[in-house]
Amino acid sequence: MTNMTEEIQKKLKTEIDKYKHAQRDYHKALNLRQQLDGQLNENIAVMEELHLLKTADNVFKLIGPVLIKQDLDEAKQNVTKRMEYISSELKRVEELITTLDKEQDAHRETLEKYQQMFQQAQMKASLNQPKA
Repeated sequence: MTNMTEEIQKKLKTEIDKYKHAQRDYHKALNLRQQLDGQLNENIAVMEELHLLKTADNVFKLIGPVLIKQDLDEAKQNVTKRMEYISSELKRVEELITTLDKEQDAHRETLEKYQQMFQQAQMKASLNQPKA
């Protein structure tokens, strides 16, 4: 193999590693988005239940193994804050997914370019070999 072919092969391997790393990050972000979606849906359900209650009704919060009585308005505020936090995290993860998607596309394009260069270098090397 010629020196040029070896150099292209090294670049190709490095780019493949970068692409695999970007794919792992992308799949982690997708899993996180799915987890956050689930949490948001749970909190929406809790808020709907809290809205069905009257001010005089009792609300309890599980803290460790103990149920502690909590004010209805305080419970609603806590759930609202949690939903706001989860929504902001979802937005951040969505932006990350978009960035990682673009990054994967860039790596794919670079990989294709290196693969073509590698194939061309191999062809040149085989044409330049003395015939036996």
